[in-house]
Amino acid sequence: MKKILVIILFFIIGFNLNAQSNYTIENKFEEILNHSNVKGSILILDYQNNQYYSNNFNWANTGFIPASTFKIPNSIIGLELNILKDENTIFKWNGEKRAMSIWEKDLTLKEAFSLSCVPCYQELALKIGYDRMLKSLKKLNYNHMVFDKKTINNFWLTGDSKISQMEQIDFLKRLYFSKLPIKKKTHDILKNIMIREQNNEYILSGKTGWGIIKNKNIGWYVGYLEKDKNVYFFALNINSTNHTNMDNFAQIRIEAIKESFKILDILQK
Repeated sequence: MKKILVIILFFIIGFNLNAQSNYTIENKFEEILNHSNVKGSILILDYQNNQYYSNNFNWANTGFIPASTFKIPNSIIGLELNILKDENTIFKWNGEKRAMSIWEKDLTLKEAFSLSCVPCYQELALKIGYDRMLKSLKKLNYNHMVFDKKTINNFWLTGDSKISQMEQIDFLKRLYFSKLPIKKKTHDILKNIMIREQNNEYILSGKTGWGIIKNKNIGWYVGYLEKDKNVYFFALNINSTNHTNMDNFAQIRIEAIKESFKILDILQK
């Protein structure tokens, strides 16, 4: 009997050890950010090997305004409530001048997501409304969003809403592996509109974000890379400094993630 208990205990302990994630400090990620004169963290999860890599795990567990990365749950909620029918649903332009000229036309959901059309998603949030947004975010377990009826159309851009890189990856994992309580159609549409690059080597899916809090620029890039029957989830969060070239701030986010994958020999150098 004692021998049987020992064997059972061995398997339980062994299972728990295998279930634990591994965390590796990757100093070369820090060099990437320093080269671009920004501060922050790059976080990558090698899902198959349950291995996290980052230059700063403390930063990766710190919450920041989600900015346009919130377009992922916002799109999900719009689809689940049938406000959006599919990726071809049109956001009509009202003819008014917008912050970016590329937004000054009718856009499909797929285009609005790709071009990160802020007015389009503000319109969507207003249609969702406070009560349904609150209920939907709770259902998705997308926490720490702070808003009321007055801020329903901008709480992801300004205010006290927060999400960490770790939480971003947790949400992306649940989306990727169909663990969210949403329809298959919604899941398939999101995976489609999130694709940024697709070739014979890999598929790169993601969403950028850019917010300004207390005169500080906050940049996001979150998503996942599919390659060789594995998936690598990533979340980058950076802050500008006095030496950041703001003309390149948007591109810094994307290039930093690609460079990180090259450092880990996931992408070709």
